[in-house]
Amino acid sequence: MPRTETRSGVDWRPGAELETLKLRALLLARVREYFVRQGVLEVDTPLLSRGATTDPAIESCSSIYRVAGSQQAIPLYLQTSPEFFMKRLLAAGSGPIYQFCHVFRNGESGRRHNPEFMLLEWYRPGFGMQAMMDEVDALMTEVLEGLAEYSPARRVRYRQWFLDETGLDPWRDTVPTFRRFAETRLPSVPDGMPENDLDPWLDLLVSHWLEPRLGAGAVFVHDYPVSQASLAQVRTGEEQSAERFELYFNGMELANGFHELADGEEQLLRFEKDNTRRTDNRQAPMPIDHALIAALEQGLPDCSGVAIGFDRLLMATTGMADIDRAMAFSLNRV
Repeated sequence: MPRTETRSGVDWRPGAELETLKLRALLLARVREYFVRQGVLEVDTPLLSRGATTDPAIESCSSIYRVAGSQQAIPLYLQTSPEFFMKRLLAAGSGPIYQFCHVFRNGESGRRHNPEFMLLEWYRPGFGMQAMMDEVDALMTEVLEGLAEYSPARRVRYRQWFLDETGLDPWRDTVPTFRRFAETRLPSVPDGMPENDLDPWLDLLVSHWLEPRLGAGAVFVHDYPVSQASLAQVRTGEEQSAERFELYFNGMELANGFHELADGEEQLLRFEKDNTRRTDNRQAPMPIDHALIAALEQGLPDCSGVAIGFDRLLMATTGMADIDRAMAFSLNRV
């Protein structure tokens, strides 16, 4: 085997072993075979956009395009998800679509995070949230056959998940109640946690209290708080909730799915509220993708969509603890 370092001391080799790269290729092929049989079209969308995500929990990577022969400089953003472009295709009549794509999240690194990673994302016109969870189960069962044990995921509502594991109710309890729980149960609480925004406290307990207690197997958590609807429809009634779900497999978050919001006016309002929250949090507001809003106003078919972190899928399949081993070249190797 070649030496891992040159005379300069640089480790040039990939993080993933050859067998891991072969497994990645096998999973890619199996996913494509599944969608071919289902009649879902593979598409390809740009990495760069004039709009960016406004979500306060996500930071975009930016770039500057300098127009040849002029002094004009256009700010562009690397996609955090292909969602906006894919919805424009859906509004144009594409029918069911999927893609594998590289996406980018600024400031994210760690054993389960790399600033550049691969998503498998797809959209199904005519599917509600439950039907989309059914298809995720079907795809996972088929793709992981002979590689990992996967049974249809049990399903739990977000509110019930919190009540069962913490006794706290995200629909009724307030920030001071969540603060007391976090300060007495967690080793530490990050500095600067807000006093008037519950969502960061919910996210803190999900990542540091609830997720570590999931154990082996697959779980869908669904019906999220309205404040976390993002691009999902909101179910009205006695208990309003967002028609959003996440899939956990062997304790790792793999997928995020929505029954997609098709109301352009409501989506614009949510983006504007996101930017207000960003300003309140001393984050820079982000440019809204008005091409998406125009597509929604033209007419998005009733549909559901989901994104699966492909590198994490490989980690959960093999039991890898570090994303560096699931991809050829993570950030510390580029």
